[in-house]
Amino acid sequence: MSVGHTGVTTEAVVTCGDEHEDCGIREVLDRIGDKWSVLVVVELAQGVRRFRQLQRAVPGISQRMLTLTVRRLERDGLISRTVHPTVPPQVEYELTTMGHSLTHLVKALADWSADHRDAIARARQEWDAVHPDSGIR
Repeated sequence: MSVGHTGVTTEAVVTCGDEHEDCGIREVLDRIGDKWSVLVVVELAQGVRRFRQLQRAVPGISQRMLTLTVRRLERDGLISRTVHPTVPPQVEYELTTMGHSLTHLVKALADWSADHRDAIARARQEWDAVHPDSGIR
């Protein structure tokens, strides 16, 4: 065992009963782990936003992808959508109580990422040096 080795967890991180059952975790992780959902949740954690405000706050997201993302998050109960009867209609989005409960997990992931950014960069450089023709980036 190396000096820095702390041991390996051999117990399942998540147990659902049957070894092939996924407990619905994959479906939830697919939603909150997609490219745009976390960025939308992070922006809405700061308060109510209109569609164009969200689009400006999430660089690179197309109107179509933002529409799909907010609809999916609304369907999952993480955000609410309010349409104000104006001409043109004004639509606002905000996190639900369940959506707000996700923000501490997103913050923990962001903190972990910041804490390990340099180590991950070093590991990638070392791996790339050993596997120069892998095509993995």
